[in-house]
Amino acid sequence: MNIKRAFPSISTLLLLAGAAQATPVLIATGTLDGTTDKSGLTGALESGAAANTLGGIGSGLAWAGGNNFIAIPDRGPNATPYAGGAVIDNTQSFIARFNSLQLTLDATPSGSLPFTLTTSLTGTTLLSSPTPLFYGSTVGLPGGAPAENTAGTYYFTGRSDGFGPGSSTNPNDARLDPEGVRVSNDGQSVFIADEYGPYVYQFDRDTGKRIRTFDLPDHFDIANLSGLGATEISGNTTGRVTNKGMEGLAISPDGKTLIGFMQSPLIQDGGDGGRANRIVTIDIATGATHEYAYDNKIGSKNFNSSEILALNDHQFVVLERDGKGLGDGSKAVVKQLWAVDLTGAQDVSTLQGESALLAVAPTKTLFLDIEGALLAFGLKDTQIPAKLEGLAFGQDVTIDGVVNHTLFVSNDNDFIPGVAGPSQFYAFGFTDADLAGMNLSFVRQEVVPEPQSVVLMAIGLGLLVLAVRRRRII
Repeated sequence: MNIKRAFPSISTLLLLAGAAQATPVLIATGTLDGTTDKSGLTGALESGAAANTLGGIGSGLAWAGGNNFIAIPDRGPNATPYAGGAVIDNTQSFIARFNSLQLTLDATPSGSLPFTLTTSLTGTTLLSSPTPLFYGSTVGLPGGAPAENTAGTYYFTGRSDGFGPGSSTNPNDARLDPEGVRVSNDGQSVFIADEYGPYVYQFDRDTGKRIRTFDLPDHFDIANLSGLGATEISGNTTGRVTNKGMEGLAISPDGKTLIGFMQSPLIQDGGDGGRANRIVTIDIATGATHEYAYDNKIGSKNFNSSEILALNDHQFVVLERDGKGLGDGSKAVVKQLWAVDLTGAQDVSTLQGESALLAVAPTKTLFLDIEGALLAFGLKDTQIPAKLEGLAFGQDVTIDGVVNHTLFVSNDNDFIPGVAGPSQFYAFGFTDADLAGMNLSFVRQEVVPEPQSVVLMAIGLGLLVLAVRRRRII
């Protein structure tokens, strides 16, 4: 895709943003409207909300080849209280799912940005296990097992009481809070990381059935479980912080390694509000893991982290943010991307505690000030979504003869569009020269196009061949 136009140059936009060096620039914005997904569900949740409610889909975003993307909602609507729901933090039997999207960039020679971003929802896939799961049975509430369950298909849900005996990483627990997603290079699988376990699961992209569980080291799990987050937090001294488990997930360009990112430090490393997060690499073939420290401090404050994205096999971009902005009734302050290089970094699997981890944490470099870029575009700090959470690279575009890689950012609106706004997507462009100035480089993950697209393409090709042959016969 090429574009040459009379609009403010990249250098001008950088000056407007107050940038001291070349960084990614905003090239398009888009919104996905609508209130229902394509799951085909017809029932209602505990609160009365429709089971096919569309929302929160920017919790995780993954490129799926071409203009195709996968977007995931988190555990479902729980920002609005309902009768009896307080004992499980107002979570509901919302079936976990991923949505298939098309995000299309079209050149706009006379627009305020070089491209327009058109969004469309093309499908919804429900996530299930082929074997039975433990569902919630809290007194005063209906049973947590979805009515849609059948023999061989047991759906994961967001209800926080959906757990059985054992630690929080029991793979038979029904509760799932999807926060990170990536697509395999062959296009056949979807990898999802969550906050409840933390779990990392592999699902068949076509059926949504779980086909593999990746085991994480024991020091990530918690021993005492509860459907009420505050109770669960107070009952544990080690492991992940409730609702701040594995928030981000990346995949290496060669498709061989998953990279998980904890939203906050583990309890034994300082817990919520602490400074030392953990990055976990998982070898997809063997399941072997390694861990690395990440210093989440910006200026004088520590920040939770929402996503991780692979620039190449050793350099990664991490999204750090506050919870302020549209949806919080306040002004956004920090929404930033930081680059970190794990080359030569020490494995911290056997270390514990903030000071031990920070002593070996690699340095980081500011990659993009998202808030600064959106303010420079004209958005007010009250209009910037409070919960920017999804990151994905997309197809390259050409601006003024220069190839730009694209980066898409999405938000989680918590299923309350009237408060947090619609599902938003922001596209940024950056060049290899931009990266070189930060001692970074980019290697694209090559993903096979969506299976359905391949089938349709083959059918179309077959019809074309038949038409040509028929014409020759006639």
